[in-house]
Amino acid sequence: MESLAKLGKGSIILLWFCMVLSGLSLIPSDVFAQTIIDEWAKVTAPLPPEIKQISLDPATTALLLLDFNKQTCNAERRPRCIDSIPKIKKTLLLARARKMTVVYSLSAGASAADIASAVAPMTGEPIVTSGPDKFLGTNLEKILREKGIKIVIVAGTAAHGAVLYTASGAALRGMMVVVPVDGISAETLYAEQYTVWHLVNAPRVSAAMTLSRTDMIDF
Repeated sequence: MESLAKLGKGSIILLWFCMVLSGLSLIPSDVFAQTIIDEWAKVTAPLPPEIKQISLDPATTALLLLDFNKQTCNAERRPRCIDSIPKIKKTLLLARARKMTVVYSLSAGASAADIASAVAPMTGEPIVTSGPDKFLGTNLEKILREKGIKIVIVAGTAAHGAVLYTASGAALRGMMVVVPVDGISAETLYAEQYTVWHLVNAPRVSAAMTLSRTDMIDF
């Protein structure tokens, strides 16, 4: 104690700091490896969620077809989007036969003429243009509210872009959401997997979400 008393305040602080550092050096390094980046290799995928057969009221359901334009849906960038078009076409034809509301979206810089011909819009079917969240900066919510829509079927690309944010946006606005897993696409399987996991696990969003498949949806 007498020797400490002879040290100045600055010297005591420096001594304390050195002692702390010395103690930390004795702690195993893996104690600090607790961020997701450090633990990345330990992550295992959860079991796949359930997809459900579902029957919807066409009067209160809208089909949202997101960014099926050539800039985002093409064989080079997203071949899985091209593969999804025949399945979406069947759902689209059934929706039209039931007089359902169909709304399209475009990515920035695209036009209606860029939408894949197999699922191209008919005269009078609304089209909005925005980034990943198709509610942002558009009248999509107004369109759906005016038509009394309570449920939206969300299909399109990219899964981790337009689908994720628009489906979440609809859920947070009080709508029920159906996502046909064979009608969404991305550059990688992981992006599709993450999107599906997120939609059925995210707070508030998951409570409004139903996963299905195009051949399991009826009107």
